[in-house]
Amino acid sequence: MLRTTLLAGTLLASLLAAPLAQASHAWGNYHWARTGNPFTVPLGNNVDGNWLEFFKTAAADWTSSSVLDTQMVAGGTTAKRCRPTSGRVEVCNSAYGNNGWLGLAQIWASGSHIVQGTTKLNDSYFKTASYNTPAWRQLVMCQEVGHNFGLGHQDENFNNENLGSCMDYTRSPDSNQHPNAHDYAQLETIYSHDDDSTTLAAMPAAMANLELATRGQWGRLLRSQRGGMVETYVQDFGHGWRVYTHVFWAVERGQRPHD
Repeated sequence: MLRTTLLAGTLLASLLAAPLAQASHAWGNYHWARTGNPFTVPLGNNVDGNWLEFFKTAAADWTSSSVLDTQMVAGGTTAKRCRPTSGRVEVCNSAYGNNGWLGLAQIWASGSHIVQGTTKLNDSYFKTASYNTPAWRQLVMCQEVGHNFGLGHQDENFNNENLGSCMDYTRSPDSNQHPNAHDYAQLETIYSHDDDSTTLAAMPAAMANLELATRGQWGRLLRSQRGGMVETYVQDFGHGWRVYTHVFWAVERGQRPHD
C-alpha cells in the first residue's frame, strides 16, 4: 500500500520465498559512502505536528542500528516541493494529491553511493479514515526513511504473516511499525566495509535540486511485479548518475489514478 521511490542504482531483489526473514533485502548495492562506522545521516525536519512524533520515533529506531546514527536537523526545503539537499535526507509531509501513493522514498546516487535523499508522506491519503491511524503513519514513516539508507522490503506480499518489521508490506500495520533484528543485520551487511571518502557531502549542481515528482519524470519502466502494484523506473543522466524510482501503489492496479 506504499509507493516508494528510490533514486539510486539497481533493482530490488524479489523476496517472496518462504524464509523471508533470512533473505537479503538490501536495495541493490546502494549505500552512503563513509570512512567508518557508526556514521551520521542528517534528517531534515519538514513535517508538521501531525507527523513529528512519528518522525522522532523512526529516527530513534534507525539510530539503534550499530552502524549508523540519525540526527534530526532543521528542514532545508518546503514540504510541498520537498527538494533534496546534498549530504542528507529531507523528510516532508504535504497533500501531494490523489495520485495513488502513500509515501515516496527517493535517493540520488553516483555509482553505488547515495549522495542525498527525500521521504514524502502523502496527506491526501493520511487524512482519510483508512490511513489516518498511528500504526499506518508509523509504518510508512519508518519504511520510507529506511529506504534512504539502502534497505529494500523484506516481503512485498500483503497477505503473508507480518514479520514485525516496517520493511514488510501488510494490510494490518499494528505489528509492523518498527525495524526488526533482520533490518539491523542487513544494515550491518550493507555497511560492513569502509570507503575511501564520504558522500555525506556535495553532488553536481545540475542534479541537486531535481524533484522528479511525477511518473512522467521517472523514465522508462524496468520492472513490474504483483500485477503492476510494484514497479521500478530508471532515469539515466549519464556519467554514472542514475535515478531509480521504486513504486508501490496504494490502490489496486485497475483502480489507481494515472498521474
